[in-house]
Amino acid sequence: MKNIMKLLFISLPLLFTGIIMPGQGKYHNADELNRTLNRLSNQYPEISTLKVIGKTFSGQDIIAISIGTVNIDDKPGIAIIGGIDGQYLLSREIALGIAEKLLDNSNNDEIKSLLDELSFYIIPDASPDASAAFFEDPLRERLVNGNPTDNDRDFRIDEDPCEDLNGDGYITVMRIKDPTGDYIKDPKDNRLMRKAETGKGETGKWFVYSEGTDNDKDGKYNEDGKGGVNFNNNFSFEYEEFGKNAGINAVSEKETRAVADFLYDHYNIFAVFSFGPQDNLGQPFKAGRQTQQEGRRSSRLIKSILPEDGVLNKLLSEKYIETTAYKGSPGFTREPGNFMEWAYFHYGRYSYSTPGWWIKTDKGLSKESSFLKYAADSINETVFIGWQQVDHPDFPGKVVEVGGIKPFVMYNPPEEMLDDIITKNYNFLIEAACLHPQVELLDLKTEKLEKNLYRVSVTLHNSGIFSTMSQHGERNKWMRKMKVEISSSSDFEILSGKRIEITDRLKGDESRKYSWLIIGKGDFSISAGAVNCGIDKITFSLR
Repeated sequence: MKNIMKLLFISLPLLFTGIIMPGQGKYHNADELNRTLNRLSNQYPEISTLKVIGKTFSGQDIIAISIGTVNIDDKPGIAIIGGIDGQYLLSREIALGIAEKLLDNSNNDEIKSLLDELSFYIIPDASPDASAAFFEDPLRERLVNGNPTDNDRDFRIDEDPCEDLNGDGYITVMRIKDPTGDYIKDPKDNRLMRKAETGKGETGKWFVYSEGTDNDKDGKYNEDGKGGVNFNNNFSFEYEEFGKNAGINAVSEKETRAVADFLYDHYNIFAVFSFGPQDNLGQPFKAGRQTQQEGRRSSRLIKSILPEDGVLNKLLSEKYIETTAYKGSPGFTREPGNFMEWAYFHYGRYSYSTPGWWIKTDKGLSKESSFLKYAADSINETVFIGWQQVDHPDFPGKVVEVGGIKPFVMYNPPEEMLDDIITKNYNFLIEAACLHPQVELLDLKTEKLEKNLYRVSVTLHNSGIFSTMSQHGERNKWMRKMKVEISSSSDFEILSGKRIEITDRLKGDESRKYSWLIIGKGDFSISAGAVNCGIDKITFSLR
């Protein structure tokens, strides 16, 4: 495997940079995305399988495509998840693009060798109902699924949605001029609004709400629109009871249940890569002060990455920045019940996430100001809607203006940039995949001590950089520990050693020796490993 890794690292720039695959360079709606997945599965039937793992409340399919050569579920696997946040349409395109590139490059010797060793499970869109908002009119960012929900708990459902007050086809924000307001125009860019800072002598002049009216007359605006529950707030780690868009309980939704069940059904998955607002690749997690011994006393105490997992996170972060040339990560967006942390803390796998693309926030500017500055230089389209005065039934006699940054543009680049972004993230993913755990049995020795007495010894080695499971995964009952077993078709007795031994994780490039004293003759075999780190087997004879 190490030779394959070296070949891949050397040839990555030659193999993958600049290759344009069919279907890229655009944002796909649900039908287009599903057709692309079906086309890929039909084009590469021997190494790919499509499965509908669930349906949303509105009836849309949640599809997983599995990619690999023989025995796909019996070798180490990587899960790649897009669509976990409705604002990040880019995540779907990256996940889909990775599937396309893996399959379209599968005849390449290096990629074929990788697929012989490793399996990929790709879910391009985990929450299709939320993603669908990108293709609706008027255009608005929607994080939630299609499950009708009483978000404001007033015993009415979906009764207070946003409205397009100025008829421009976009749902942005509205500002109401009022001396009791808490917002001011940003002095650094008066197109934008920000909260007044009374500690700096500022007093508010405006109220700011999302664009719409107070349909249910409760004094709030657009707090109970179409749907729903946010996929990225509905997982069990740090789940917030009664939280905004969190659902009635953790993993209550069809989407979260489908994805969680699919992942739990695949014990061979050792790492999960997701694309969305959480980021520990542009900026790695730092291990907390808590020790593992403290964590054993109460699993609830473990809320930061464990030290050994943090070392690998730092390595992958360095590779991500080197491969993509992205700098100035916005950092980790902490949300209750998010998918990325669930995959590490509760699912027990290595878990990495990135937006896949971002705009660096300039010192002294807000992220909105930095984006507008970037857009003026680099994006050849209008991203800001100028403020326009409207008559508002809830604010008679007051100045009400509608405008702001267009929906989605801060997190989703123009379509002409997609090919390059997908390629960068794909190249990183291949580099990371080449570091996968792989156990192998080495240095078999047999020594005859007496007539029917033999000493047998062997070394179990992890040739990967990833450990056979994460440090946190050791504490998780859903992980498969390695099994070392010696067997024979003939009768034999073991005087020293165990016929079957369940053994702890091996770190990257770590080895462990095993030996047995055996009475008996015949043909023997030793097998070792687990599906999440590979299984090796050797045979020998004692005569």
